[in-house]
Amino acid sequence: MGLLLVILLCTGAYTGQRVLAFGSAISTDKNALSTQTGYMNTSDRVNLLIMGYGGGAHDGTNLTDSMVVISMTPSNQHTSLVSVPRDLWVQVPSNSGNYAKLNTVYQVGSNNGADRGAGGDAAATKLSSITGLDVKNWMLIDFNGFRELINALGGIDVYVPDAFTANYPKNDDANVDASWITVHFNKGMQHMDGETAIRYARARYVTDNPAEGTDFARSIRQQLIIKTALSKMKQLSSWPSLFNAMDALQKAIYTNMSLADLGLFTMKMDLNSPQTARIGLSFDNVLTSSTSNDGQSILIPKDNNWDLIKQYVDSKLYK
Repeated sequence: MGLLLVILLCTGAYTGQRVLAFGSAISTDKNALSTQTGYMNTSDRVNLLIMGYGGGAHDGTNLTDSMVVISMTPSNQHTSLVSVPRDLWVQVPSNSGNYAKLNTVYQVGSNNGADRGAGGDAAATKLSSITGLDVKNWMLIDFNGFRELINALGGIDVYVPDAFTANYPKNDDANVDASWITVHFNKGMQHMDGETAIRYARARYVTDNPAEGTDFARSIRQQLIIKTALSKMKQLSSWPSLFNAMDALQKAIYTNMSLADLGLFTMKMDLNSPQTARIGLSFDNVLTSSTSNDGQSILIPKDNNWDLIKQYVDSKLYK
């Protein structure tokens, strides 16, 4: 994306103006070509929190379905993906004494989407305190826009490790259509359009494979979809489509990184290396289930020891 930016700016004034307008529209940093001096040329770890949410105007539109930190060392491109489940029980807002699920942090911090910058900052701060990573950068992905982006790129090829069938809402807004459909995914390589990819990432009510119905499995699937889409955006053959997809991309993402820094980060990260670490918090390592005082099923660290999460993430990072 960084090289694409240079190419687009060199193709003419109209294209350059469009790219600059695009950069201003998707970022809190309105200087699209600005960069944090040298931060992509050091051995310091750079962390980007990616949050996926439903979009639209229905209830819960600003609840984050997925929260994945891409942690990367620019000097050697060593990249790790850290998924944190939405049902983790945390203080919202921080130090308030009020507790809620992690997926509410952005919703509360942004005043239900009214201030996306404040919401992104609140979520990044929360993920820093949970994982021990210094998370300064964040990017929001509106699943409605992401669906259009995947379509504009001609779809993505995803390897489905386990088959499953699930009940899935026909419409995100039950006031529009409260009915359900059945979705099924076969094991093996699948070509997915935008709608199929979003269904695969978000499916919760699995009917035939209980392991795929957990938050942990859904986090892995969301990691997979985000990784595959970002990897395709880096491919040379996708650049013309990416330019054509600019309108869809503008609706899909919002970040506190400038377009230049986001492009540099995208070019530097390596999501396809066999050594790329894919880290998920689960019952198998640091989490256990519990019930909140108001009866919600929640996740907490084992022995309520939050340092366990930090230690586990640090031990699994690709360094």
